[in-house]
Amino acid sequence: MGADTQKYGQVFNIQKFSVHDGPGIRTIVFLKGCPLRCKWCSNPESQQCHSELAYNVNKCIGAAECGRCIKACPQGAFKAGTAVNPVLDRQLCKQCFKCVKVCPAAAVSIFGNLMSINDVLQVVEADQAFYSRSGGGLTISGGEPLLQAEFTIRLLEAAKRRRINTAIETSGFTDWSVLEAAAKHLDTIIYDLKCLDSKLYKQWIEVPNEVIVSNFKKLCAAFPKLPILVRTPIIPGFNDSKEVVLGVANLLKGFTNVKYELLPYHRLGQPKYEYLGAEYLLGETKLDEDNFNQLQAVVKEALSKLAPQTKDEF
Repeated sequence: MGADTQKYGQVFNIQKFSVHDGPGIRTIVFLKGCPLRCKWCSNPESQQCHSELAYNVNKCIGAAECGRCIKACPQGAFKAGTAVNPVLDRQLCKQCFKCVKVCPAAAVSIFGNLMSINDVLQVVEADQAFYSRSGGGLTISGGEPLLQAEFTIRLLEAAKRRRINTAIETSGFTDWSVLEAAAKHLDTIIYDLKCLDSKLYKQWIEVPNEVIVSNFKKLCAAFPKLPILVRTPIIPGFNDSKEVVLGVANLLKGFTNVKYELLPYHRLGQPKYEYLGAEYLLGETKLDEDNFNQLQAVVKEALSKLAPQTKDEF
C-alpha cells in the first residue's frame, strides 16, 4: 500500500464521552467503508469508502432566497425546480463539493474526511484525563474499521505507544490475518454476531457469515485473555426470535473471556438516508419491546449456565 494509505484514513465522525462502546469514558472514531449492507444500518454514510455529499433540505434557505449551490455547481446538479428548495440530481453530481463551500446554512455538507493518525490522536488525547480516571480510551468503529486495515492497525499501534486503552467494533467480516494483527493491539473487542444462519445473513446483510463465525472462534482461541463483547442487534423480522439468540449464546460456551448483550432496533439513522438520497428499506418497522425484554431474559438464563466469567462486566 502507498504511503498515503498508511498514514491517512477516511473518518466520518469522532464522538467524545461515549460510555457504551468499551470500558470507561471513550472517544469513538468512526471510519468509512463497510462490506456489509445491513437493511437497518444506522450509519448509511459509513458504507462507501469515499467522501459523500449530504443534502439536508430542512436547513435550506431556498432557491429564491439563496440559490448559491445552483450557481456554484459546474455540473448543473442543483436546479431550482418547482419546489422552494433546490433539487439535487445525484446522477449529475461529481462530488466536487463546491456547493458545500458556498452554502451559508450548512444544508449541504460532506460525510467523510481524510485524517492522519496524528490528527486523530490529537483529538483522542485531549480527553486523556477522563480515560485515566474511568479506564476509558479509544474505540475505532465504522462502518467496518478493518476495511481500512492498515490505517486501523497503525492507529491502534500508535495509541498503545501513547498508553491509550484501545477497542474496536467489528463485524468480523475480514481476513483472519487482519483481525489477528489488530487484536494484538487491543484491550477490548466488540464483535457483531447477528445470527448463525448464513442464508439469513445473505438475505438481510448481503454477505455470508461463515467467515464471521470462523474468525470469532479463532479470535477466542488465539486471544483467550482478550475481553470480547458479543452484540446482537435485534431486528424485527430478521433475528427477533428465541432460536436466534440461543444459537449465538450457545456458541459462547467454553469461552470465558466473552460477554453477550442484545441491542434494541432503532431508526435514529433514518434521516441520514434522506440526506444521501437513499431509501431506508425497513420503512416504519418498530421494535416489539415486550418481545425484546423476553429475549433478554432468555439470554440472561442461557448465560447463567455458562462459565461465571462470561457474565461479568469487563
